Amino acid sequence: MSGAYGKDLERWIPRLISVWRESRRRGGGPETRLTPQELKEVGAGVKQLSLGLTRERKLAGARYMDDPKLLGAYLLFYWPVSYAQAREALGELPQRPRSVLDLGSGPGPVGFAALDAGGREVTIADRSKPALALARALAAEAGEALATREWDPTRKAPLPEGKYDLITMGHVLNELYGSGEEAVKPRAALLEQVLAQVKPGGSLVVLEPALRETSRLLLKVRDVMVEKGYAIRAPCLYRGACPALVKESDWCHAERTWPMPRVVEEIARAAGLHKESLKMSYLVLAPKGEGWPEPRPERLFRIVSESLEGKGRQRYIGCGPEGRVGLALQEKHRTEHNERFFKLNRGDVISVTHTEPKGDGLSLDDQSEVRIIAHAGRGVPPAPPPGEEGGTK
Repeated sequence: MSGAYGKDLERWIPRLISVWRESRRRGGGPETRLTPQELKEVGAGVKQLSLGLTRERKLAGARYMDDPKLLGAYLLFYWPVSYAQAREALGELPQRPRSVLDLGSGPGPVGFAALDAGGREVTIADRSKPALALARALAAEAGEALATREWDPTRKAPLPEGKYDLITMGHVLNELYGSGEEAVKPRAALLEQVLAQVKPGGSLVVLEPALRETSRLLLKVRDVMVEKGYAIRAPCLYRGACPALVKESDWCHAERTWPMPRVVEEIARAAGLHKESLKMSYLVLAPKGEGWPEPRPERLFRIVSESLEGKGRQRYIGCGPEGRVGLALQEKHRTEHNERFFKLNRGDVISVTHTEPKGDGLSLDDQSEVRIIAHAGRGVPPAPPPGEEGGTK
């Protein structure tokens, strides 16, 4: 998907600034620009959030959204980021959802992303009353219908009633039940509870930070769910225990180019952060009883690394039905049938032919054919009927 939602996101920026100023009882200034003093104030809040959520992790699980300064910083910086992450993940759903529940919503970036992606009936739920109030103000500003509910998972509160085509959990799971191995089983148990409220054919989307610690814990939760019989719609093509957990140094996350709004760039600069690309870890799970998609006939790999270009060759890490392996092609073997290999993005799903084991992976050559079956941010299409080719050369 990588940026197809750019115009949608841009429409939210003046609304976010307007609602933020109203919440701070401020007026004046250009609608879509923050003043130098506002940038300084928001940048300080974003820096505090970044330290507390991605480095020291002292804010993980805390009620930071009840703090007006931190909630405002979240609204202007992390809201657009979470919205974009959600649009990327929602692009991989097998069908457009009508009814949506967003758990741990904060001021609603994932819920509004679901609305813009075609959702008709969206409910967001969070324990922070100030965050829900901002979401309602945003909905009023945009003329959108959005239902809000209070939900506090730290108190084992029951989920909002009903069945949904889609349930989302954006950056909430990593803040529950501790920060180590002890969190895996209760997190998986919560996902089971949530999946019980997903309609047949629907999905649960879990978004998490792309940190090594949080990503590996999400993969361990994934393995528990797979062992219990749940299917992963995305990003996994491998159906067994996650091969990225074999080495302690490995983890798996997505990285996308994105239409970063100017205000996010300015706030990042004020906070001393870099936000050129969009990074996240995510899972799209199917409800119990729905199996994995029918396997396609091609030999598939999802690209799960950045380009590992070396002298005279291109290399990536791929993960597919046969596991996680290195894929390499020397420049001297470039042909019209494999040249796509030299321009892949993390997240692309490709088919390859004619490989041979070499070193710690597979080597392609001038007899190899490379096709893109699904670009990053798009779902893998069903297998084509016999005799028809799928994918993009």
